Order: sequence, then C-alpha cells, then structure tokens
Amino acid sequence: MLLSNLLGERLREKPADAKIISQIFLLRGGYIKYVSNGSYSLLLPAVKIAAKIEGIIRDEMNKIGGQEVLMPVVLPRELWDESGRYESVGSELLRIKDRGGREMLLAMTHEEGAVHLVRDEVTSYGRFPFMLYQFQTKFRDEPRCKGGLIRVREFTMKDAYSFHTSQKDLESYYKKCYQAYENVFKRIGIPEVVAVASDTGMMGGKVAHEFMLLCDAGEDTVCVCEQCGSYENIEVAATEVEKNYSEETAISEIYTPDIETIDDLAGFFKIKKSEIIKSAVFAVEGSNKIAVVFIRGDYEVNETKLKKIVKAEIFPLEGKNAALEFGYIGPLNLKGENIVTIYDKSIEGAASMVAGANKKGYHYKGVSVPRDLSGITFVDTARVNAGDKCLKCGGSYTLKKGIEVGNIFQLGTKYTSAMKMSYLDENGQNKTPVMGCYGIGVGRALASVLEARHDDYGAIWPFAIAPWHIHINLLSGSAEMQKAAFALYNKLLRAGFEVILDDRKVSAGIQFADADLLGVPYRIIFGAKNFEKGQVEFASRDKSVKETVALAEIYKTAAAYVKKALKSVK
Repeated sequence: MLLSNLLGERLREKPADAKIISQIFLLRGGYIKYVSNGSYSLLLPAVKIAAKIEGIIRDEMNKIGGQEVLMPVVLPRELWDESGRYESVGSELLRIKDRGGREMLLAMTHEEGAVHLVRDEVTSYGRFPFMLYQFQTKFRDEPRCKGGLIRVREFTMKDAYSFHTSQKDLESYYKKCYQAYENVFKRIGIPEVVAVASDTGMMGGKVAHEFMLLCDAGEDTVCVCEQCGSYENIEVAATEVEKNYSEETAISEIYTPDIETIDDLAGFFKIKKSEIIKSAVFAVEGSNKIAVVFIRGDYEVNETKLKKIVKAEIFPLEGKNAALEFGYIGPLNLKGENIVTIYDKSIEGAASMVAGANKKGYHYKGVSVPRDLSGITFVDTARVNAGDKCLKCGGSYTLKKGIEVGNIFQLGTKYTSAMKMSYLDENGQNKTPVMGCYGIGVGRALASVLEARHDDYGAIWPFAIAPWHIHINLLSGSAEMQKAAFALYNKLLRAGFEVILDDRKVSAGIQFADADLLGVPYRIIFGAKNFEKGQVEFASRDKSVKETVALAEIYKTAAAYVKKALKSVK
C-alpha cells in the first residue's frame, strides 16, 4: 500500500467532540469517519484490523467445534413474537415495515434466528451438542452513543449459540467458551481482560459473565476484591452492610423548611448520611404503579436489582405526584393505592433514624425500623459502595471502570421452550434443548485494544492485529534512494509481508507523526544522511528496537523480526 493512495486524513489536532483515547486516535489516524449518532464508516486500516480480530475469533470458535453460519439482519416480527421479546424489549429494538406492510425488525441479537435455523434440522438427541456462530451486523437504538466505537448503534458482532441435551452438558461447554474467550483477548493483545460475574439482562438465563477491560474509558463499574481476586459487575454485586445503630429514641416531628436533599438534611441535623432513611421513586413500565424504595442515605438504588424485584422496566420519577411529597417522602404513614413500597436490607434493624414525614417542610427524628415498621420484608436493592465487604472472603471492594468486550450466557430453555424446539431422546421422549449464547463486539474489541496499547502519539498495535507489518518512511532524497526504497517495498510484498510505504513529498515530521498514528509494529526509515553511508534505520513502534542497518542487510533484518513475530502469534 502506498500511503499517498490511502483514503482518510490524519489529523494533527484532537477532534473537538472526542473524549476518550480510542475515539481520539481512531479519528485522528483516519481509521473511522463519523456518519451519524452511533454510526461510523471504517476505512482501510480499521477494516484490516477488524478482519484480523475476526480471524482470531473464528480460529478459536472453530477449535471448540463451532460451525460458521450467516443469518439475516432483518427478521420478521413473528420470530420475536414467539420468544416474547418483540413486546418486552424496549425502544433499542428498531421495528420497521417492508413495502408490503409486514412488520419486521433489525435484529440486535440472534437467539430467535438461531433457534429458527436449527429447530427443524435437529430433531434427535444424537445430533447434540453443537454450536453455530456468525459475524453479522447488529443495530441497537442506543440512547447514549459515545466514545467512538465503544458505544454505537450499528456494529459487527460475533454471536454464537450452543444447543445441548442437559444443563450439565451446557455447563461443560460454557467452560470451553470461557477459555476460548480468554484465548481471543490474549491473542488480540489485551490479556489483562478479566471475567466478571454479571446480570443476564434481556438475554435471560441464570448465569452470565462479561469480559471486561478495566480502564478509565469504561462505562461499566466492576467491584474488585483484591484479597480473593473476585470480579463482579456492580449490577449484581452484593455486600453485607455494616450496621452500628444508636439506641432507640422517641420519635418526633421536626420542622425542616426547604431541606429536601440528603446532604442538606445531614447538615441540618448534624448527622451522617448513614443515619438517614431516604426514598427513591420509580415509575413502573406497563402499569400505573409507583415503586418507592426506602434505603439508607449513604447508598444508592441499583436499578438492575430493582427491575428483577418488580419484574418490569423502571424509570426514575421526579417532580409532582398527588400521593407523594417529593423531598419529604418517608416510610411512616405513606399512603396511595398505586404505591408499592420496597425496603432495602440496609435499613434492617436501624434505629434513631431521620426520615421524611410525608408532609412538606417536615421530617421525623428518632425513627426505629423494628419498632415503627414491624412486619415488613427487606430485599437487596443497594448499589455496592467502595470499601464495602466482599461476601466471599470479607475483604474490601474497590470500584473500577471497565469496557465490556465480550459476554457469555447460560440461557437454559428460555428460547427453545418459547419457540417450541424439541428433540427425541434415547427413550423416544420429546425434550427441550438447553441453550447458551456467546458474543464479542468486533469494533469495540478494536477500540479496547487501542485504549490499552497506545502512547501520547498514537496507536501501538499488537502484531497479531496490526494493519501492516512494516511501515517504510521514504524521506526526501536522491532518485537512487527512492529507487532503493521501492525495490525493498516490492521485495517484501513478494515475500508475503504486509507493507505500507509513505511515498509522499512531505516533511519528516509529518511522516513520523502519521506513522505513529498508524501504529505499525516495525518501521524502516530511508533518510538522505544514512543512505549516503549505505544504511537505513530500523525501529519498532513500541521503541524496544532501534538500530542502523546496512542497506544490503535490511531485507534480512526486517524479515527476521517479522517472521519471529508471526511465529509468536500463531
């Protein structure tokens, strides 16, 4: 590839709306171009990197018996009606109609498509287990697209689906996929990815893991216990709240004019937030019910946990409501036919607490949960705080940001049962297959590698996924030097190496800056002074190699480094 022919401009300045490292360098380096919110075109360098990532994933899926297929991205509504997800999934699912008025959708995942593909093909126990996978475009109408390729609407995903005759067999295969994923992330250059116990979300099932790259650019929060080495997504993490409550005191109503926030309330009473019972109010989708959660003042409600409790989507509710006095909501004397009250475990046994009096301008002091709220049930709705106790070992949690680069789920029979997939077992009895699913976002994986592998000047691509093996910088000089550079370029190409040659008539500074943005592992520099001595410079992008090599030996030197790198990544 001649750089003069390469589409995409390399930019000197950071794009104004780019916030995180991968987004900045993908835009500056001419890898991607913005099309619309959450949608990007990929240019040649990104396409080459993505193809190599796909190749590594394909290799690992094939090693565990995967069969590659390709399912349509546009599916009929009827398939998602069978699973029940056409109505249960929210506005992230893009629903459309074809020219005949038939209701269709852009598949955001392909569980329904996978079951449809095999349910009439595999009807005997002897055909199990098996796994199919694909690389396919997905569309999710994300409400908060940001971070370049980290959170987008349209993307390429490797999604895989396994089918089994027992839960035990699924669990055995799940471990193989778990290991295959660890292999993938190691091979593409981010071995520090960790597996995190996670919520199953809209996918369903009971067991799930996310593979997280822990970094500041992440949107997910991971609870990490350094003592026992456990990782849990904060959506599912639980803790045992320390409860050092005061003795019971008499309850009294206190005038608290314009004191409506937890911070103001703590200041007014000169107490800690942990001595307050606060409320969090949510609307419940599909009903007129309002969920009011009472939780200790130093904790926040974990909405994922709350969704499971109310068995519906929820949305924070703020402002006016005839039955609620916002800013002064409390657990005593709260009335309303459509109000569902939920009590978090953090307030179990709490005494001498401050809480809203359900009357504007007033709070109660001295609220005792055992005395004043007897007979209630407590549930876990709390979001874990840094420093909270790990339930596995008693150590302390630290909270870290992470990018989810892959996920695996044990789905059970959620889809096969709903879509009436069955097979005959060895006794001739109809049984329902057990199912697992496994996903990796290719573009997000690409961006995640860049988050982990860069310096102040651009990408440092791991050799296994780099867009080219060698970058030749041909600086201004004699016609003889140009001829020598092109001769080396062609010789390397004929030998099967991937090479890009910067043949532009621009300054050395511009050439080197662009080379840093492209992040190719090895660089050969043709400069006038060295060439006069019959030499060129050979260097690595990560700065671990820098040497002056005789022109007659440069092919041999470059080939040796590349072959060694190729051997190490296979």
